[in-house]
Amino acid sequence: MPKYPKGSAVASSSCDGPEATEEENRVTALFSVIGMTCAACAGSVEKAVKRLPGIHDAAVDVLGNRAQVTFYPAFVSEEQIRETIEDVGFEATLIKEEVNEKSPLICRIRIKGMTCTSCSGTVESALQAVHGVLKAIVALATEEAEIQYDPKLVSADKLMEVVEDTGFEAILISTGEDRSRIDLRLDGVRTDQSMRLIENSLQALPGIENITVDLVLKKVSLSYKSDQTGPRNFIEVVESTGSGRFRASLYPESEGREPHKHREIKQYYQSFLWSLMFTIPVFLTSMVFMYIPGIKHGLDKKIINMLSVGELLRWILATPVQFIIGRRFYIGSYKALRHGSANMDVLIALGTNAAYFYSVYSVLRAAMSPNFKSTDFFETSSMLISFILLGKYLEVLAKGKTSEAIAKLMDLAPETALLLTYDREGNVLNEREIDSRLIQKNDVIKIMPGGKVASDGVVTWGQSHVNESMITGEARPVAKRKGDSVIGGTVNENGVLHIQATHVGSESALAQIVRLIESAQMAKAPVQKFADRISKYFVPMVISLAFFTWLSWFLAGKFHSYPESWIPSSMDTFQLSLQFGIAVVVIACPCALGLATPTAVMVGTGVGASQGVLIKGGQALESAHKVNCIVFDKTGTLTTGKPVVVSTRLLKNMVLCDFYEYVAAAEANSEHPLAKAIVQYAKRFRDEENHVWPEAQDFVSVTGHGVKAKIGNKEILVGNKSLMLDSGIHIPVEASELLMEAEEMAQTGIIVSMNQEVIGIIAISDPLKPGAEDVISILNSMKVKSIMVTGDNWGTANAIAKEVGIDTVFAEARPEQKAEKVKELQMSGFTVAMVGDGINDSPALVSADVGMAIGAGTDIAIEAADIVLMKSNLEDVIIAIDLSRKTFSRIRLNYIWALGYNIIGIPIAAGVLFPFTGFRLPPWVAGAAMAASSVSVVMCSLLLKYYKRPKKLNNMQIRGITVE
Repeated sequence: MPKYPKGSAVASSSCDGPEATEEENRVTALFSVIGMTCAACAGSVEKAVKRLPGIHDAAVDVLGNRAQVTFYPAFVSEEQIRETIEDVGFEATLIKEEVNEKSPLICRIRIKGMTCTSCSGTVESALQAVHGVLKAIVALATEEAEIQYDPKLVSADKLMEVVEDTGFEAILISTGEDRSRIDLRLDGVRTDQSMRLIENSLQALPGIENITVDLVLKKVSLSYKSDQTGPRNFIEVVESTGSGRFRASLYPESEGREPHKHREIKQYYQSFLWSLMFTIPVFLTSMVFMYIPGIKHGLDKKIINMLSVGELLRWILATPVQFIIGRRFYIGSYKALRHGSANMDVLIALGTNAAYFYSVYSVLRAAMSPNFKSTDFFETSSMLISFILLGKYLEVLAKGKTSEAIAKLMDLAPETALLLTYDREGNVLNEREIDSRLIQKNDVIKIMPGGKVASDGVVTWGQSHVNESMITGEARPVAKRKGDSVIGGTVNENGVLHIQATHVGSESALAQIVRLIESAQMAKAPVQKFADRISKYFVPMVISLAFFTWLSWFLAGKFHSYPESWIPSSMDTFQLSLQFGIAVVVIACPCALGLATPTAVMVGTGVGASQGVLIKGGQALESAHKVNCIVFDKTGTLTTGKPVVVSTRLLKNMVLCDFYEYVAAAEANSEHPLAKAIVQYAKRFRDEENHVWPEAQDFVSVTGHGVKAKIGNKEILVGNKSLMLDSGIHIPVEASELLMEAEEMAQTGIIVSMNQEVIGIIAISDPLKPGAEDVISILNSMKVKSIMVTGDNWGTANAIAKEVGIDTVFAEARPEQKAEKVKELQMSGFTVAMVGDGINDSPALVSADVGMAIGAGTDIAIEAADIVLMKSNLEDVIIAIDLSRKTFSRIRLNYIWALGYNIIGIPIAAGVLFPFTGFRLPPWVAGAAMAASSVSVVMCSLLLKYYKRPKKLNNMQIRGITVE
């Protein structure tokens, strides 16, 4: 996804809608918020701030008593934000001045060892407390952290240290720095002197920013400017430095998402198998062999006093399971307790240790006493660990499938590419196959029929059709010829193409789409705060309940509060109460609650990406399911955005080509779609392909009205009626009639004046997108109100609205007025989505509860939106809402199951049914149930992978209305 170039000036006419004459940088400000006591307070502040026009993002931290707000200063100020916070009922103070958004970076770190939301919460709190960290999100499902930080105050290395200090392993994925990085493996380098020689040679290259060498690993890490140099240059320099003694190659990629998952899956699988090898004999000697007379006699044979062969054997077999295979639970418990928190590992360690050490006490007492008959629970601790490992194995296996969308996207890039070399005359000298990671900017790559495009680029030779469905979701192949752009990872279908690389590595569209989805899967949905709040108290509460359960049953037994017949023959009062207490500890599952939201969000965003709908995180998903009002822009949204001139009426005697010479000269400075249509039409009157229009002096773009310029000695105005009236130009009756006629035909009438006199009317038509009327109809059936807000005139706006079936229209709206209209609708109780494609839509996009940007729109609109519709199809608005509703219903189902499991399971484990039914839940069964609960939540989320688009959309295609 190309990023919006910060600080660039954009001039435009505004015949259809006001465009920003100059893009304002987004800025970030920090506020101290005093008086918040809970997450509900923070939510109220966040919601109030986000309703302001011009707000891009807002995050409120109740623990740190601060609010971080990213906004457009052209539409809202820090003072307005501060007043809004105070209106909610809290004291607000600006603690950090505006920060240019180029300054903060986003660092991503993989964190290994987290088991539940308590772990992720501990890491997140530690990162938030670091000076220079603006925002930190730690996701349990993806096992990653995304940190927005100020590089002037803190480094990525320091952030990794903080993570490791909390007791988890940290692996740096990216620092967020706007530069390319690569690692090279060196062969033939044996001394420090050789390494320094290579380092100096590389440092001399233009574009090199940083070099780090590691003699032990024979590794060189480089940061560089991709427009000046690249990896092939580095390899050539290394190999020429040592007169052929040194060799360089790309270093094997560091731990990517999939290798990391595969290793984790393998580790849990192997641990489970080893545990099973020891647990099965323990189970057999405890539960099965005791009923086989011959074997039972051998196992009951006494060794020392009352210590039997079976008890000693179970002790020996259970010990490696408890302390070697189960070592991970001790490590996890220690790390959590060291930082004052308690996680799932604490529960597992507590339950298994209680069973194991009581058993050790029992067998040791039997060995020392001739009268004490022991009862051991070695099978409980062993089977608990085995079932939990099985559950974790199935859980990571299922979690791995939730990120399949990213894996599939990453696999789109081909491994190799055909690099072409040219002579001075531009003839191809040779072609050679290279690793696609070695492609540099401006390289020319040959793409064979059926082959994948190796990088983003421009066609320099050949013509073909390219299937872009894997990126855009649009199945129809797109014709490509010289000058057309192509996207890396797409498939060339028939002809041969020569592509000049324009964006490589992390700058490519594919890499940025992957990064967008990764960030979306990291972002927490507001509903997840519910699980986070519960997780803080869950484990301590369970431990307290377990102790209370044990104490209650033990005291009840001691005081004979229940019949002795309730006590199994192989147990006493203490052992019975201990089993109830252990069962409570191990049946409780904080993981299921922690995974309920993120796994559904991961699958939902992945499914959306496969449908060409990029959803930027859980916040967007949660808001989209509540949408009951959609505000549509007109040009480029309801219409194709490719307007064409349909008629020209001159009011003065002059040659038409001369008329368009002046008009095109004025509009050539504008980026507005209507201006481009006029310029394109004017080219018909000129034979030259690249005709140079006369120079426009004193050019002014009047937001919401049009443009002014001086061409030669003539003052030219091109725009709407308001521009003419504001400039004191009289509009004759004939011109007014022509304008009215154009508006009735859903055309935009553009007035042209020369030297304060109207000389012509240009009628421009922007056709409706196919199926627009059906989309509005389907939205109505979904009980979603449709409204059109446009900068175009009322006549054209009403004509378009009538054609598509929209009842409510607001026309001639400036950018800030669009945002105000969104705010009015929100104040009326609507949850509003805004669908737009232009710079003038950006304030409304950020003000809406959900901003949806048309994928073919401007970069700033895409950046400001919560959801990007890659195919630019209106039907995708319906898919986005429908998918969010289904995803959120899955989240609700996950929470119902996770909460219901704990609410029902814990009392059963505590023995509430025992007095009435005699049913008692063995601890190892409770452990199996706990493991199954997490797996079931993940599997429930995975069912979203089978999402089907609404049938009504399929009916549109059956009728032959395929939305473009």
